[in-house]
Amino acid sequence: MAMTRRSFGRAGLIALGAGLSRSAWAAEPATARRLVIFFSPNGTVPHRWRPVGTGTGYSFAAGSILEPLTAHRSGLVVVGGVDFKDTSNHEGGMRAMLTGNGLTSHVGAGASIDQYVASQIGGGMAFPSLELGVHTSAWGASVQTRMSYSAPGNFVPPDDDPGHVHSRLAQKLSPVGAALTPAELRRQKVLDLVYQEVTGLRQVVPVAEKARLDQHLDALSAMQSSLAAGGLCGTAGPAPVGTDPASNDAFPAITDAQLSLLVTALSCGLTRVASFQLSHTVGPPVFSWLGLQEGHHSLSHKGDTDPAGVDQYVAAERWVTGRFGALLDALASAPDLELGGNLLDHTLVVWCKEMGDGRLHDCVSVPFVLAGVPSLLGEGRFLEAGGAPHQKLLVSIARLMGLDVMTFGDPSYGTGPLAGLGA
Repeated sequence: MAMTRRSFGRAGLIALGAGLSRSAWAAEPATARRLVIFFSPNGTVPHRWRPVGTGTGYSFAAGSILEPLTAHRSGLVVVGGVDFKDTSNHEGGMRAMLTGNGLTSHVGAGASIDQYVASQIGGGMAFPSLELGVHTSAWGASVQTRMSYSAPGNFVPPDDDPGHVHSRLAQKLSPVGAALTPAELRRQKVLDLVYQEVTGLRQVVPVAEKARLDQHLDALSAMQSSLAAGGLCGTAGPAPVGTDPASNDAFPAITDAQLSLLVTALSCGLTRVASFQLSHTVGPPVFSWLGLQEGHHSLSHKGDTDPAGVDQYVAAERWVTGRFGALLDALASAPDLELGGNLLDHTLVVWCKEMGDGRLHDCVSVPFVLAGVPSLLGEGRFLEAGGAPHQKLLVSIARLMGLDVMTFGDPSYGTGPLAGLGA
């Protein structure tokens, strides 16, 4: 299923906020209001991942892993040189990646950063956090297959069946004829204000612009009618086409369906914290849709003496990069009817991995990419962390979410946020 605007339910009909003045919206929040964690496994090939240049003048080399994100370059903070201290290999990386090796006596109390943030901002949501995955069930629950923790050793499992996820979302949405929730009442007020503003704007724009504004007004009217009939998100949109969630060949379709459902959940105000886990470390998927015949994990160990094998791994990783870019596009195309603008304006999106160079099984210079909330992240740049502990990056994430902490996980490796990323 392609990730199109129609995939995101009625809340994603049109990105109205970006083209209108902000008088109809709430004041710009000082922090990110939503958090999305995007994970892909098995490390990287550093010289094929690393951007060219540093700071705001960075770029993506032709054929590199991150090149598919070129259109998003000005809105990304690409972070290199972050180390997981005293941690190595697949399992250690998965355990530490989002927890910072935390114990119950540390900030986070051993929870992963997504679960800690959810505990602070997820109150009153239908889902305090929503965990989605692709091919995460076959090997059961273990340190290899899980990245989210509610406490040390307590896994928070991802749901990797799009049909089941769709059913869960649909059960939380307002049935037709039900009284509007407070969130829906806020959306109704915003829609009314925007309709008035567009109507007034239509009176003064050139004739050539009136047709485009008429389309906006028609869409607004449809959304107002939808809200009155049963809630702006009265449905979760069409159910994903039935497929075996464990089918290797269905991996792309399942990925797109899950990302669509994630955006639907955010659009409809069902959650403020979501995670997306693309398989798991040492996972068995074969990217057969790219013509590859060897598993992703096996390809991740191809050395530089096997350039053809490395090229195959890079091809698989570029496909993953494209899915991350599609998620950013989807968030940017979905209006934020609570805060104005679009969802990406107020959502911090973090792409993480559990290792650095997958060939070495190390957790040194582990790659991260941050996107969204341009009012906070500022101009796109390549940020070289110089071996800083990843606990500092987790502190930066927490602080960008408005949480006043100076440590997260094990504080013995350093305190405060990562230099250049959050105050």
